[in-house]
Amino acid sequence: MNNTEIAKVFYDVADLLDLKGENPFKIRAYQKAARSIEHSSVELEQVVKEGKNLREIPGVGEAIEQKIIDLVKTGKLKLFEDPKKEFPKGITTFLDIPGVGPKTANLLATELGITSIEELEAAIVSGRVSKLYRMGDKTAENILHNIQALRRKDQRIPIGEALTVVDEITAQLKDVPGLKNLVAAGSLRRFRETIGDIDLMGTASDAEAVINAFTTLPFVHEIISRGQTKASVRVAGGLQVDLRIMEHEDFGSLLQYFTGSKEHNIILRKRALRQGFSLSEYGITDVKTGELEKFATEEAFYKRLGLQYIPPEIREAGREIEKAAKGEIPRLIELGDIKGDLHVHTDWSDGRDSLEDEAAAAKERGYEYIAITDHSRGLGITKGLDVERLGKQIAAIKELNRKLKGIRVLTGMEVDIHADGKLDMPDEALVKLDFVIASIHSGFNESREKMMGRIIKAMENPNVDMYAHPTCRLLPGREPVAVDMEELFKAALRTGTILEINASPGRLDLKDKHIYRARELGVKMIMSTDSHSVEHLGFMRFDIGIARRGWCEAKDVLNTRPLREFLAALKK
Repeated sequence: MNNTEIAKVFYDVADLLDLKGENPFKIRAYQKAARSIEHSSVELEQVVKEGKNLREIPGVGEAIEQKIIDLVKTGKLKLFEDPKKEFPKGITTFLDIPGVGPKTANLLATELGITSIEELEAAIVSGRVSKLYRMGDKTAENILHNIQALRRKDQRIPIGEALTVVDEITAQLKDVPGLKNLVAAGSLRRFRETIGDIDLMGTASDAEAVINAFTTLPFVHEIISRGQTKASVRVAGGLQVDLRIMEHEDFGSLLQYFTGSKEHNIILRKRALRQGFSLSEYGITDVKTGELEKFATEEAFYKRLGLQYIPPEIREAGREIEKAAKGEIPRLIELGDIKGDLHVHTDWSDGRDSLEDEAAAAKERGYEYIAITDHSRGLGITKGLDVERLGKQIAAIKELNRKLKGIRVLTGMEVDIHADGKLDMPDEALVKLDFVIASIHSGFNESREKMMGRIIKAMENPNVDMYAHPTCRLLPGREPVAVDMEELFKAALRTGTILEINASPGRLDLKDKHIYRARELGVKMIMSTDSHSVEHLGFMRFDIGIARRGWCEAKDVLNTRPLREFLAALKK
């Protein structure tokens, strides 16, 4: 069982205990443990297998530790299975619907005698749900909307596709008079690797004019709903985009409320209540006086609650509020910290642009250095380099460096790792290069043991500086290869091999929780774009987002260092 599946069981246990009227402290203990498990950077299944202590995880004491062990080993938890028998069969299914709590789920399952989401959807359409006690048309409509959202969630798209849509909408609306602060919120602003819908927030002196412009954009295929201050549309490909416009003075409160995550906002609301406040999209209300305080910025909103500003990428209930209360949120890495790109392909192999074009584009971005890392021939790429062509490219790069000012072009190569762990280029050729990448592009279905042996053998080669796109996944289709991440991190530390955070929107590999763990252990990391054209150098913003989710500071990433310091950190 992975961490998400384990956490889901503990969330469900908390809900069932709530229905039974159990001690609130006990319920909160399971909820806290579930949140910690969900956001743990270490897979608990691996920890259990190795017989290590689970109690270092916040919220996991001796009793919950034993339950995790039982769950991992048997796939079942008695504490969960027994209460399930006391309630209707469909209750845990309905709890998966956003906004449906334990009491509502129990009411639906008990009164209607239904067990599936499909049956619930039919009951809403027929009017049976709205007739239930304390339900009504509006509640039934909200449940139906959330069922549809849940269904779309299974068809999530990579963030790269979603950001392209946001960029296009922003460009089209930027000239609407009076519009300010138009930004994406929700999971997209938190930089989740895939998203369901797009939520846009903005402020304007004339909200209706913005809504009119939004709903008449040329790529809008369907208007789902439309009001004076908010609208929902469906664009090409079926993606839903929601826009909400408010007054300028409300923007901070609005953006904080709709950025989430749900769990982050729940913990924040509980903190506010202890201080005598209630929170909403409109601001902070004093519970005693009823006075509403509005906030134009999120910084002011968090400060009013006695908290350091929390960057959106880490608002995932992973102890960020606790750290913000102590002023311990670090300055997370930013795009301006990057000094160079170390994974770039040119027209010498499968890239589109020349050495000169890539160097000029990198210099224009303010980089101090760039590494040209075209593919080796064994990958099957028609123009992959052999030893002779690599020698010619090295000579061409040296000549280019004699002409260039303000940037250094490093010689390099992306070398394929064969099934036996050997590299697709002799060592006597690789030793001449400034920077060598090893990566896997075939044999994805090997066992964990064979895959790890293959990777580690390549990492032990003294010429290999970096292991690229470490899990080989592709979003949303190809699953990661069978990599033991803890073993990989240990091998990287032992051999001094850098691990790549690959910015290609279809990869984002390493993912956020692996970045977090690698950072904890002190593994060397580099953020690079795997660029195949000068436009792809812009992918670095995806790396920034995913690295911030892993709580990376500039010091955690090698290519934030000046050239001399960067070269000194390499194996050779």
